[in-house]
Amino acid sequence: MKLKILAGIVFALLMASQVSAAEGEWLTDFAKAQAQAKKEGKMALLEFTGSDWCAPCKALHKQVFSRKEFLEFAKDRLVLVEVDFPIRKKLSEEQKKANKALEEKYKIQGFPTVIVLDKDGKLVFEQVGYRGDAKGYLEKLKQGLSKKS
Repeated sequence: MKLKILAGIVFALLMASQVSAAEGEWLTDFAKAQAQAKKEGKMALLEFTGSDWCAPCKALHKQVFSRKEFLEFAKDRLVLVEVDFPIRKKLSEEQKKANKALEEKYKIQGFPTVIVLDKDGKLVFEQVGYRGDAKGYLEKLKQGLSKKS
């Protein structure tokens, strides 16, 4: 009996983690993300980040992008794309080249930079930096996107 209860709890936890992962899934393949955005009629949010060294990038992800309010907002509107430039974390050479090409294409000047593209790939929003104001950041993002939708 205890084994069945334990198995049920483990199963429930696994299912809950799958749901939350799906809601906040960050893609790294820009072409696939862009195709998904076009197919689903969503915008693509690209986060240019230094995930393992950039303190404002880490704060933005923790204080904004991992919060329930953002995930609910993004769920039906955005395809999330991480464009990472780590120091310690290993990326494939192919991924490094793809990220560098995106950095050059969008003329990224600092980290974090967030850009949002419409379903056709046109730039509709850009925000450079993060100063620890999660509520203000999310509101600015929502306002920027509502003007474009």
